[in-house]
Amino acid sequence: MQERLGIAGSGAIACGLAAVAAPRGEVRIWARSPASAERARQRIARSCAEEDAARVNIVLDLSEVSADTTFIVEAVTEDLAAKGTVLAQLGQEADPDTVLATTTSSLSIAELGRTSGRPDRFAGLHVFNPVTKMALVELAFGAEASESTRARARDLCEQLGKTAIEVPDLPGFVVNRLLFPFLFRAVELMEEAGLEPEAVDSCLTLGAGHPMGPLQLLDFVGLDVAEAIGETIGMPAPPRLRTLVAEGALGRKSGRGFYSY
Repeated sequence: MQERLGIAGSGAIACGLAAVAAPRGEVRIWARSPASAERARQRIARSCAEEDAARVNIVLDLSEVSADTTFIVEAVTEDLAAKGTVLAQLGQEADPDTVLATTTSSLSIAELGRTSGRPDRFAGLHVFNPVTKMALVELAFGAEASESTRARARDLCEQLGKTAIEVPDLPGFVVNRLLFPFLFRAVELMEEAGLEPEAVDSCLTLGAGHPMGPLQLLDFVGLDVAEAIGETIGMPAPPRLRTLVAEGALGRKSGRGFYSY
């Protein structure tokens, strides 16, 4: 891999990206705490061969991600303030030629680029979960992104074995702008018709060939993440989903959502 990759974050997307990149070169990943680092280590070990997992260096100091890396991808929680704090520090500490990127699924690339202090060397790389299996990267740029930045982002996606499709810098890009109105409508229909989640999901998997039903998919994404994406794209989440989030039932990651795990 031509770039020396750094990843700021240690959740599912960050670890999936590290697992994809590790067979191609060294990767540095930042975790906020020893507990987060251990969870990341276990996730990566489950996702790739032992010799590849050994190429992933997990650090606890964000400043270490900027050292000797040429392309850094921010992959923290889907929150503008949280991402902005991380990107601002990376923008100050990284080498001037380093490209910064974000895995945001709904936030403005141009705004995050300005927050980083280097909008000309900033890109949106919206990878999809599970990163090890999903081929698509929605590639988005602010107007100030240089041609070099655009080319390096496209090349990185290719080196990672992904298919990059350039999309406009609009809230939710393409996939989420189309997907979440459908997912939210499935929740509303379930409530209106008095159906169980299994019934709605089976209709879509058996009748439309979907690999996962809409309610299962919401649980997989995370109901809190889905609620945030809905707000960003101007599609408020249905009351039932908001109630579950308020109860702490966030889907698979919390053990309960529309289903129990």
